[in-house]
Amino acid sequence: MTRRWTLAARFALGGAVLTAALLLIGDRTGALTAAAVSLLIAVVHSPLVFPRSVGAEEARRLSDADGRPVVYWRPGCAYCLRLRFRLGPRSRRAHWVDIWHDPAGAAEVRAANGGDETVPTVVVAGRPHTNPDPRRVGEWLALPGRD
Repeated sequence: MTRRWTLAARFALGGAVLTAALLLIGDRTGALTAAAVSLLIAVVHSPLVFPRSVGAEEARRLSDADGRPVVYWRPGCAYCLRLRFRLGPRSRRAHWVDIWHDPAGAAEVRAANGGDETVPTVVVAGRPHTNPDPRRVGEWLALPGRD
């Protein structure tokens, strides 16, 4: 659980240190800007931005039942963020697996990508797609029977 928040906590802590340093030299505007930017970056790189993660086994079981894609991701991944933001509210229809939180999910990603933990890896109907175009994932989510 703590690993999921590590990156976000580092951004927040770094921002707090920078904010304090700017306040000490009397730069209130810079301090406010640093605090706002670091907080925004911390939130974007936290698990809060993504739908609730489930374990790889549960995601596979749910996907088999409803036909929805399984998205393997990790906090801090720019491509995962791009996919999440481009999907918008539709992202909640997919089953998300945080590979830093679930070792079985990380193993599935490595198996699909020749030993690399390349994310996002989206599995649709048992077939993995590494870093697919967000429009394509949106099409998979919009297919009939996936509501």
